[in-house]
Amino acid sequence: MGSLHLVHRDVAETLFPIFAHLHIDPGSRYLERPLASVGALDDHALKRLGAGAFFYAALLLTEGVGLLLRQRWAEYFTVFVTASFIPLEVYEIIRRSTMTRFVILGINVAIVWYLVVHIASTREVGKRLDSEQGRE
Repeated sequence: MGSLHLVHRDVAETLFPIFAHLHIDPGSRYLERPLASVGALDDHALKRLGAGAFFYAALLLTEGVGLLLRQRWAEYFTVFVTASFIPLEVYEIIRRSTMTRFVILGINVAIVWYLVVHIASTREVGKRLDSEQGRE
């Protein structure tokens, strides 16, 4: 279900049958805060959320198709998309430091580092193959 499905509807009326089908207690203390947040969203916020989700899906689709077709630009694009989360993670750490947030930041930095090293090494291998075959 997308956020645009909730425009001009009562969020609780829409979500409670889904919770009932999944045997989830909507009165659970774990769901109290998220449900209150979702319930507070107005139609304008739901539309923005839908547009953001569409943009993000298009970004990931572009990245996935590029990687599937083994395009070099897609490798750089993957590094950019993965690294784009680092400022958000740093912001979250500044806002409220937890060990989990530091671990997530460390994992993301390690992934970006791995991707950069991998791209650099495959680029060097490609250059060597080209020079050996006389295609400089």
